[in-house]
Amino acid sequence: MTNIPETGRTPRVQIRLVVIQILVLSLLGTLGGRLWYLQIREGAEYQREASGNHVQQVVDPAVRGDILDARGVPLADNETRLVVSASRTDLLKQKDDGKGVLAKLAGVLGLKPEEVEQKVRLCDAETPQPCWNGSPYQPIPITDEATPKQALQIRERAEDFPGITAEPEAVRRYGAPGKANTSQVLGYLSPVTDEEITKAEDTDSPYLRSDMVGRSGLERQYDKELRGKAGVTRYEVDNLGRVIGKAQADPAESGSNLVTSIDSRIQRVTEFELDKAMKVARQQFDKITGTNYKADSGAAVVMEAKTGRIVAMASAPDYDPNVWVGGISGKDYKALTGKNSDYPLLNRAIQGQAAPGSTFKVISTAAAVEAGYDFDGRYPCTSSYSVGGQVFKNFEGESFGPIPLGRALEVSCDTVFYYLSDQEWKKDGGINPKKGQPKDFFYKAAHQFGLGKETGVDLPNEVTGRVPDRQWKQDYWKANKDAWCKYGKKDGSYVQKIAYENCLEGNKMREGDSINYSIGQGDTLVTPIQEAVIYGAVANGGTMYHPSIGKAVISADGKSVRELKPRQSGKLPVSKATLKGMDDAFAGVITRGTAAWKFGGWPQNKIPLHGKTGTAEVYGKQTTSWLATYSKDYTVIMTIAQAGTGSGASGEAVRNIYSALYGVQGDGSIDKNKAMLPEPQKTLPQVRPDGTVASPKVSKDPAKDVEAAQKNNPANGEADQPAATAPTDNTNSNTRRRPRRRGSRRTRT
Repeated sequence: MTNIPETGRTPRVQIRLVVIQILVLSLLGTLGGRLWYLQIREGAEYQREASGNHVQQVVDPAVRGDILDARGVPLADNETRLVVSASRTDLLKQKDDGKGVLAKLAGVLGLKPEEVEQKVRLCDAETPQPCWNGSPYQPIPITDEATPKQALQIRERAEDFPGITAEPEAVRRYGAPGKANTSQVLGYLSPVTDEEITKAEDTDSPYLRSDMVGRSGLERQYDKELRGKAGVTRYEVDNLGRVIGKAQADPAESGSNLVTSIDSRIQRVTEFELDKAMKVARQQFDKITGTNYKADSGAAVVMEAKTGRIVAMASAPDYDPNVWVGGISGKDYKALTGKNSDYPLLNRAIQGQAAPGSTFKVISTAAAVEAGYDFDGRYPCTSSYSVGGQVFKNFEGESFGPIPLGRALEVSCDTVFYYLSDQEWKKDGGINPKKGQPKDFFYKAAHQFGLGKETGVDLPNEVTGRVPDRQWKQDYWKANKDAWCKYGKKDGSYVQKIAYENCLEGNKMREGDSINYSIGQGDTLVTPIQEAVIYGAVANGGTMYHPSIGKAVISADGKSVRELKPRQSGKLPVSKATLKGMDDAFAGVITRGTAAWKFGGWPQNKIPLHGKTGTAEVYGKQTTSWLATYSKDYTVIMTIAQAGTGSGASGEAVRNIYSALYGVQGDGSIDKNKAMLPEPQKTLPQVRPDGTVASPKVSKDPAKDVEAAQKNNPANGEADQPAATAPTDNTNSNTRRRPRRRGSRRTRT
């Protein structure tokens, strides 16, 4: 007998056949399910996507909104230029990746081939500027200064220039009305990057590949309002790329116009006076270093005292923001960012940090009164103050005897503040205070005055400055202890000795630290905008404001006007009586104190000015000049690094700014017809029915007008006192307190 069935198949074969059948049926079922999903459930969606594959987009860039000054004068607007651009996509289709085309283009434009090639290469971590940091699929501008003849050559010989276009386009223009550059305030534009496009996809303001975006200043802060919305027209095309119809069209929406509180006339005067003061300082001899002052950088701020609105903001060195338009050259980029450039892209009004010198005494005075010292009490203004083996000298060994705090502010007596701060340090327990014992009135006051944090000005990348309180010292010591201990030597060089000292007790509040701190030296850092807020608050009765530049956003058609109101940030921790005493003292600085020699003949009875001078010494550098002033309407702050004394380097410049504001002539008379801004601008510029903003005419150079009016000013260019002075007693520089490790040592006014 046999076990083989009649079919001739063994059981094993039958099992295999069944398994194969199940697999085949499973595969057919899966395929059918997938087809159902793609064609029925998701069919409509895929049909739309397939249709999109036959749609080409044409982008119509939006016209960027203008940036206007408070009177409607354009600080940044647009103009039509012939722009020559290159498409990387088309160039890469060439056998030589477009090098031949770019070489021919360079010949037409009068450029070097390598210059053109650099402009179309893509930026990355290893590629220096100039390069393209925008989308690689976007036309890359080669130049926005093509002549009609050059554009015609390119268009007529299109077959010789595949991927190259020459079209009229609206490009950004920074017109510098009346020579008011305003560069760091305005900022500049550059192409949007792929990363930015991806990041903004799900926001209410997405980017297109053709967009230019703000990179600094107001252009960045108000980019969303200024940019508008590009128009997109979608065309249906066949497989050969021929247009067969228009699918959809979204019209471009022009960006809104930004009205600022800047007055272009005062801006020009402020820039001019800052630059002039720096040039004059460089002609003065510094007896301490044996060389002329370097005066390598500076800043100035003019602010409305009662609102915090910025009327002018200057930073030196500055630059021409037009160099970024159409792509920056390698030479220009190096000039702006190289190690010898002095970094003009920095806005030193909000990003420049320095020891404030005696301008800080406004805070020390408030702290002393809060600690219980009578403002009208008598405190010893001796020629020096001794602590252990150290002697802390007053400026040039001056001595005024027992004086009240107001007089100490007028003559900027260091030893009064040494004494007060040292007494509080001792009351707080000295170098080893008990837990919960230190009241730290002097350090708490600085925080209450707004130091150590941003002011909230509507500009990007503001820095905070520094209040070197106990917490900061502890954090800084932790971060640097290992390096100090490794480098420091007890009997080494000066720097090694300081490192050794910091290794042992850098986290402790030492007696010398508090003494230095009381007059704005040591590790204290402030910015000019912070000083403007503080002295503006003293001027208006104690209210601090967030500084602001944007005043209103006006839609392109003029139908929508959104005003940006001033915002308060707090109150000064000072009583009305103390504030009144400070106010009188600061007026005395101008009439009989440290700034009097620069404000002789000023009509103080008609336009009262108040001020505080400061000269901060920084280890390894020349002294920094500070002058903080205010009237009932404005606060004017000026600082110049490595320029000498506060009143000496900045006094004449600050006086001339006030002369421009109020129309004060060289002989002290007031010509109201020549006053540029005798009171702050309260109204917005007129908006015409077509949406454009009315703009008044601007003088060719307002600064020259002011200079001409000041020819008879006896305080300008005084012969008996240099613009920047230095101690005449050389022994004084040898007996000053020992310099601190980073910050400053002592102050001169």
